[in-house]
Amino acid sequence: MLRVQQGSLYPALHRLERRGWIKAKWGASENNRRAKFYELTKSGRRQLQAEEGAWRKLTVAVGQVLETA
Repeated sequence: MLRVQQGSLYPALHRLERRGWIKAKWGASENNRRAKFYELTKSGRRQLQAEEGAWRKLTVAVGQVLETA
């Protein structure tokens, strides 16, 4: 499946936070350890919709290419 390395995940989360697409807050995890929790903002939801639309267009295009191969 998909494996995301720690060195990739946290910089990506910080970029999303700087762009205002997510917000973070500190809290306690299920095992009572300090953890940071992320949540989509209103502009993050709009961006997600735009990205989903672009992804769908790309997958349709790739599907069409594969059908002709």
